[in-house]
Amino acid sequence: MGGGGNMSTQTSKNNPLKRMPTSKPPFTIGDIKKAIPPHCFQRLLIRSFYYTARDLLAVFVYYYIASTYFHLLPSPYRYLAWVTYWIAQSLVFGGLWIICHECGHHAFSDYQWVDDTVGFILHSAFLVPYFSWKYSHRRHHSNTNSLERDEVHVPRIKSELPFLKKCMNNPVGRTVLPIMFLPLGLPLYLACNFTGRHYDRFACHYDPYGPIYNKRERLWIYVSDVGVIATAYVLYRVALAQGLAWLVCIYGMPLVFLNCFLTLLTYLNHTHPSVPYYDSSEWDWLRGALCTVDRDTGILNKFFHNGPNTHVVHHLFSTMPHYHTEEATEAIKPVLGEYYQSDNTPFYRAFWRESGECVYVEQDEGSHDNGVFWFKNKL
Repeated sequence: MGGGGNMSTQTSKNNPLKRMPTSKPPFTIGDIKKAIPPHCFQRLLIRSFYYTARDLLAVFVYYYIASTYFHLLPSPYRYLAWVTYWIAQSLVFGGLWIICHECGHHAFSDYQWVDDTVGFILHSAFLVPYFSWKYSHRRHHSNTNSLERDEVHVPRIKSELPFLKKCMNNPVGRTVLPIMFLPLGLPLYLACNFTGRHYDRFACHYDPYGPIYNKRERLWIYVSDVGVIATAYVLYRVALAQGLAWLVCIYGMPLVFLNCFLTLLTYLNHTHPSVPYYDSSEWDWLRGALCTVDRDTGILNKFFHNGPNTHVVHHLFSTMPHYHTEEATEAIKPVLGEYYQSDNTPFYRAFWRESGECVYVEQDEGSHDNGVFWFKNKL
């Protein structure tokens, strides 16, 4: 399997649009785990805090430079400096967001209370309800690429395609709609389950009694809401003291750019012409977890702690810390073979391609795989 797996993986890289197999894999999750060096599963508290402290230091350094020196620049250069700051700060925010994400997966340390404390503080600082997101995201990992039960980036079948999605099937829609979709994707998902699983009633990550959560989780949804409200109050007091424009420049715009990057990267990791979706007659956990795509996003890989380019192994072993995922990814490629999907297309070109080609999912005409759905775009 080893040699053949390498050959298949290389072929997949040469033709990233080649469809992955939909048959049950000839390996188990145990086989994959055996191929990974044991130390890759070790969560090191000091090392995790090192990355957290490093990112926080960068945040404060960027803040200090912007608040101390930008007003000294002449106006044309001042505007350019602020835009540079917004992008650079959002990328550092992205690293911290990945650390929050790891806390929700219990990948930060061996201590659940440490993970939840760090995750709650940092996620609240980004106006994200930590436990609310943790629970829904856990269900996403448990039901990846299931048409009925996946929690996020769930495609629609052709007959259920909303009007807004149909508008993207032309050059104007593919240009204009991403301007709205990228900064608003995450806030809308949290507020009204945008692009999320279909529920019989309104679903919201801030609602303890919403259909996303069960009775045992309600208390922690309240706690999450308190964290977001506390952050909002602090921001309100800062706006009163420093001015709204100052707050928007220092915090608001980096947060907007962060939402753009998060929406873009998660969309690309879960949307690709080569991966199928399954209905309940065909879906199983391993095949679903393999239906993710590693994306080489260049320097963004480093800022986002290799989240974009090691997403497959993350879905297979979500408690693995980010500082081991590159090594683990290389270890599993020979085992996965053609079941491993990666795409090195530049992220801006990939987003343009996927937004035009991955409009809805449908079964192949005449196919005997009745429970397998592929992305299509012909309306």
